[in-house]
Amino acid sequence: MKDSEYHIPVLLHVATNALINNPDGSYVDVTFGGGGHSKFILENLENGRLLALDQDEDAFENSIEDSRFQLVRQNFRNLENVLQALQYGKVDGILADLGVSSHQFDDSRRGFSFRFDSKLDMRMNVDADKSAYHIVNGYEEERLREVFMSFGEFTKKEASRLTSHIISKRDSQNIETTLELRNCIDFLVPEKVRNQFLARVFQAIRIEVNEEMSALIDFLNQIPMCLKPEGVAVIITYHSLEDRLVKNFFKSGNVHGVLDKDFYGVVSKPMNAINKKPIIPDLEEIKVNPRARSAKLRIAKMN
Repeated sequence: MKDSEYHIPVLLHVATNALINNPDGSYVDVTFGGGGHSKFILENLENGRLLALDQDEDAFENSIEDSRFQLVRQNFRNLENVLQALQYGKVDGILADLGVSSHQFDDSRRGFSFRFDSKLDMRMNVDADKSAYHIVNGYEEERLREVFMSFGEFTKKEASRLTSHIISKRDSQNIETTLELRNCIDFLVPEKVRNQFLARVFQAIRIEVNEEMSALIDFLNQIPMCLKPEGVAVIITYHSLEDRLVKNFFKSGNVHGVLDKDFYGVVSKPMNAINKKPIIPDLEEIKVNPRARSAKLRIAKMN
């Protein structure tokens, strides 16, 4: 499978140029996907090396034949353990392109998109036990409502109404497919905002399935232990929940955004944000790759 068919890398040149500070250094792409970022990183290395991670077995169809490259099937929340197991040591740069790949959205079998009628799945790691089916049909009302509030950013009133319709439907018959889920909720909003509404519903369920927020927090907390002094972290986000965590971490060294000060008021943080405002794609890139529309890139350097 060609990487162009699998996933078009977002902010390719900007992200890679920010990442590579030493062409002979060691780097990690923790979200390999179609391999677009990794290939470009390798093209810009001399005697350096690149380790890539991905939990989706489909990504391995895009693996790169290069003696400087290694691809490991792992969630990026395990980055520190992977580096230790491979005796990689600390690295010069870490790149993360968060969210769902174009391939995952476009593969009707994976259940990530409401555009297709497919089984409720949404697992990035197809070997994981929990799928969208288990959440939609198995979560109690309060827990399901909290998923929509926390990860779909619905108000309590909106989430309660949404949840009650899902439970009413599943009480008579399990909701098996994306189309069945869509049919039991899409009438809740006017047609002109229906796609946005459904996108938020599916986003919330997908984030819960893959534990995306807790995995991102685990990953962010490991970055200072994995980077060399002056090492660089480059992270691309696609929604406000992700971006808020990354922004806070780069600003303060924790996902809450609270600066740690000693007795004398001196701030202690492991990294410094390079760009106060996120870098966003230009109109030309968005025309070629609509997924880039919501992308935000943040860069930080170790002290």
